Amino acid sequence: MSKKTHQQQLAARKAARQAERAAERARRRRMLAITITSIVAVVVVIAGVIVIAANTGDENTPTAGESPSTPPTALPSTAGPDNKPKSIPTALAAPLKRPTALPAQVDCTYTKDGDAAKKVDPPANGQVKASGTSAVTLKTSVGDLGLTLDSALAPCTVKSFLSLVGQKYFDNTICHRLTVGAGLQVLQCGDPSASGMGGPGYKFNDEVFPQLKYGRGTLAMANSGPNTNGSQFFIVYGDGTGLDPAYTAFGTVDATGLKAIDKVANAGVLPEGGPTDGKPATEVRITSATAAS
Repeated sequence: MSKKTHQQQLAARKAARQAERAAERARRRRMLAITITSIVAVVVVIAGVIVIAANTGDENTPTAGESPSTPPTALPSTAGPDNKPKSIPTALAAPLKRPTALPAQVDCTYTKDGDAAKKVDPPANGQVKASGTSAVTLKTSVGDLGLTLDSALAPCTVKSFLSLVGQKYFDNTICHRLTVGAGLQVLQCGDPSASGMGGPGYKFNDEVFPQLKYGRGTLAMANSGPNTNGSQFFIVYGDGTGLDPAYTAFGTVDATGLKAIDKVANAGVLPEGGPTDGKPATEVRITSATAAS
């Protein structure tokens, strides 16, 4: 075998290994891809895409859609100066309700998916009641966030969230992403690694419907595509009109908590994926999450 042929074989094996690693990263990717509603002005159509990513794997070679390789997002014409919101709606969104109620009980399945960012057991598979609400308090470094989880909207999601709360999965974790642009004003949390890459080591199906709209106070799950929910969630503190109905809404956040998040948003972001999204300039740390007994 010639030296040249040997080198070619080594290069081919190296390329194959890189392709395998890239495929694994893509499989385990966790991201919230949010398409901002197109803005039409005369004959110019401006469409922006903001990606809130949660990836796993080697960061030296980002895969398609990951924040490191995503072109910077253009500052929307209605956004505030630099990295702060121009305005934040103050009216709470109308309570969400399914147009057709779910059965009294639904089947929930939680399947293994990658490694957990923090050791946790998945909820038990099986039937769960699709009615009733549950109160959860997130004690944070910026104030208490009062959550009301609605099992009539998303019973499997509520079951998972309460399970994670009970296992202290969210305790001492940082909300890693804030967006402040027009059409998309959300705070994203739920990753113990604070890298945007972490999940609970399992996934479960979406609980969405076409009539879903997201507004101030909506609590919803981040995902990386259909049926890839894990532990990362986001709070719509202001404008959510840029969101497609692809993210499971499972409750609301109280007015006091939203005012605390407003202060964080007005302090701005440390831009990463673009001038209007990145880490909050003011750290939001969840010190504890507790469910009402």
